[in-house]
Amino acid sequence: MTTPGERPGPRVAMLSVHTSPLDQPGTGDAGGMNVYVMELARALARRGAEIEIFTRATASVQPRWVDVEPGIRVVHVSAGPYEGLDKNDLPGQLCAFTAGVLRAEAHRPPHWYDVVHSHYWLSGQVGWLAAERWDVPLVHTMHTMARVKNAALAPGDTPEPVGRVVGEEQVVEAADGLVASTREEARDLEQEYRADPDRVHVVAPGVDLEVFRPLEPAAGQDGGRDVDAARRALRERLGLPTDRKIVLFAGRVQLLKGPDVLVRALGVLADHASSGDAAEPEAWCDGGGSRVPTLVVLGGASGRATAVRELEALAHQVGVTDHLDVRPPVPREELVDYLRAADVVAVPSHNESFGLVAAEAQAAGTPVVAAAVGGLQTVVVDGTSGVLVPDHSPWTWARELGDLLADDERRARLAAGARRASERFSWDRAAAAMLDVYAQAAKVHRARSSR
Repeated sequence: MTTPGERPGPRVAMLSVHTSPLDQPGTGDAGGMNVYVMELARALARRGAEIEIFTRATASVQPRWVDVEPGIRVVHVSAGPYEGLDKNDLPGQLCAFTAGVLRAEAHRPPHWYDVVHSHYWLSGQVGWLAAERWDVPLVHTMHTMARVKNAALAPGDTPEPVGRVVGEEQVVEAADGLVASTREEARDLEQEYRADPDRVHVVAPGVDLEVFRPLEPAAGQDGGRDVDAARRALRERLGLPTDRKIVLFAGRVQLLKGPDVLVRALGVLADHASSGDAAEPEAWCDGGGSRVPTLVVLGGASGRATAVRELEALAHQVGVTDHLDVRPPVPREELVDYLRAADVVAVPSHNESFGLVAAEAQAAGTPVVAAAVGGLQTVVVDGTSGVLVPDHSPWTWARELGDLLADDERRARLAAGARRASERFSWDRAAAAMLDVYAQAAKVHRARSSR
């Protein structure tokens, strides 16, 4: 480790209580926030910062810490039993987690950390106490907010408890800087939580534009380059159908993310196909195959252990069992191939603070059909990189997906626009902006302390 005079950037204590950035996104509580925390840490480290990410230990065999790369260490904190706890059980373990974080800092020289950056409200509660004890600024990223989520619940979903709302209000008041991914999220912080606008900063997450790139065309028979041939070869390698259009959903299987909307939309398309609806275009199929697309769900259960079985049961109920392909989540280096292999990527979430999968899909050159909610309205440029859907009606989604799948030229235009839209988002730009947030939060902290 460097001494304070040697290091060019701040030392940051990042807190991610309920999910580790080392976990595979797409199942349980692991999702876009995992990617956000790790990629932001990497970009900050490239700018000279030193990051220690504190997360709850979930197995006795986990090492006390993992040095991911120079400047980044993940610290596993023991807080409660290793197994059998989900996110809703963790408020009872925050005292134990906070004690573990403070104990780790106690082994350091005085004034070791320059800033605490907490992610999600559970971490914010820990960060509030740690930052106060160490007399350093607290910067907090919400990722999701209970009041916003409860206002847009999926049918049958469980509302967030009052305890979380109160906890979020406390963190908003305590934080010296609040980070929103979009202006919509900043507005929600100010309107729903009465956040001080001077302490709210919009920092868009990034996309790894080197990993998420469009598919390279294959050599054609005439000596030219053929994207369709490359996509067919990619689908064969992934074991995906080559005679149907493919709609990809990548994320946790839970009501909030809306995969059931897509299954019901498939049912609507199947009903039209079986009725011989003359309005249904033949272009919905590839090479003479089925006129109903295949929905590939790349993700695992979250919240309810039976979520995947329930989704498969719904597919059976609406008659599209043969058109649903549920697969476990994959590392991001493999995710990009699935994004490239799809004709469209669908993001029917009922609420998203940003929508990282949508941004990554666009970077891979695939149009996105997304719900017009939250940060998705910023990520997806309607009519340029994809389509924003105004509601969650299966009939609306069937029409939007069907129309887009039937129009190869339109999809090609959106694919080109998708890559351009993705280039607005960079982790290096996010890190530069975040360092500025840390500096501004330090000024706020000094001013508040003097009062």
